Amino acid sequence: MKERSSGILMHISSLPGKYGIGDFGAEAYRFIDFLKKSKVKYWQVLPLGITGFADSPYQCFSSYGGNPYFIDLDEFIKEGYLDKQLVKEYDLGKDPERVDYGLLYENKYHILRLAYKNSFHKIKDQLKDFHKENKDWLGGLALFMSLKNKFKNLSWQDWPSEYKDCTSPMVRDFQKENKEEIYFWVFTQYYFFKQWKNLKQYANHKGIRIIGDLPLYVSEDSSDIWENPYLFKVDNDLSLTRRAGVPPDYFSPSGQLWGNPIYDWEEMDKESYKWWIDRIKYNLDLFDVLRLDHFRGFSSYWEIDAQADKAIDGQWQKGPGIKLFKKLKEEVDRPNIIVEDLGTYSPDVENLVKSTGFPNMKVLQFAFNPHEESTHLPHRIGENTLAYTGTHDNPTSMTWLKSLSSDEFNYLSKYLKLNNEEGLNWGFIRGAWASNAYLAIAPIQDFLGLEDARMNTPGSPRNNWTWRVNEDDLKEELARKIRSLTELYGR
Repeated sequence: MKERSSGILMHISSLPGKYGIGDFGAEAYRFIDFLKKSKVKYWQVLPLGITGFADSPYQCFSSYGGNPYFIDLDEFIKEGYLDKQLVKEYDLGKDPERVDYGLLYENKYHILRLAYKNSFHKIKDQLKDFHKENKDWLGGLALFMSLKNKFKNLSWQDWPSEYKDCTSPMVRDFQKENKEEIYFWVFTQYYFFKQWKNLKQYANHKGIRIIGDLPLYVSEDSSDIWENPYLFKVDNDLSLTRRAGVPPDYFSPSGQLWGNPIYDWEEMDKESYKWWIDRIKYNLDLFDVLRLDHFRGFSSYWEIDAQADKAIDGQWQKGPGIKLFKKLKEEVDRPNIIVEDLGTYSPDVENLVKSTGFPNMKVLQFAFNPHEESTHLPHRIGENTLAYTGTHDNPTSMTWLKSLSSDEFNYLSKYLKLNNEEGLNWGFIRGAWASNAYLAIAPIQDFLGLEDARMNTPGSPRNNWTWRVNEDDLKEELARKIRSLTELYGR
């Protein structure tokens, strides 16, 4: 039986701080202290990879490696690799509650290159050791990112043909002739993992466990497919023949055309799913618990012709099913995994979740239809389940509450006995905390009762992933209220 507990969902990028985006600096440690005061035992984050298309953490340049935006610059200032006043001259964004990714791309990378130049002679041995210890993934990532820099950040699909083959003589010559550029990317990964390890150790010492997130798909513009094209559905020119997405559902009435490459599961099966198992094991080492995003894609996935421009034009295909997870459990004893099984209901997906034994998710924003009894209702949520008020893909709960019809709101209000004195958001959170689920989680925006604070709108490529919390909002009074709710419901 799992211990009843609670968690808060907030990505690293949403932390407060003075360098344009949340990072692994002092505010991250302060947030862990806030969680400890709140008696919250889990901190859930989104994927930590190097963001590419539309700045989405679900569209990264590699399944491995970490986002250099999250590196704390204060460590370089403390070590004398950067001048504090010089750093202040670079504009990383003037709005403390929104991330400006364009400015970060231009200026934070420039600052990191200065730190690299100023520190290399002192840390080159550590970088070489780190490179050697992580050569299975780091060599390809550093080479890929260096080539992207050479070709002005173009997708690898648009590189000259001799560079699209990662084993070509031109690529090998580039690798030999550009060690300084390649080692810049080794440098970013060295500091990312050094700082992440320290932060996670601090969280664990405080009794906080971190839930990470693994996207089902990789980005088309990634070292994953550049290094392993045979594992994806591509033609002889390495162009995609099929793309990923989802049919119409409650997140998007017209469906979503994600555009990601589709796996060649038959080819992966021939290798006993080694690529996938290595990817999961890597992430299980990175986090205390791992959330598998879009889990239904392992049962069946929505496949769209690469030339189609509408998600609705796709079709369902069978995924690897339980065979992959049996292989995983042969190599990892009791993997600490949770699954995101939201989306269109399917008995096959339900059976796969039960077969794995992994905990799944229910979301209260999907529960309150006055005309039918939803499986997301608190009294129907099982113990081996996580109850969420909403996810990063939902509107904040206050925004959602205000969008309900009078029938829906009356049903919800009667069920949860909502009232303005308690606060509508707090009554809604109470519904998750009171449920049978072993773990109840709410985004920080819901605790703050915010409306204009949505993290992501599925299907919309703009104005996503930019929200940040105001440092003045994480007060002792809020921690006390969360602690009181957590104690009341034995979490």
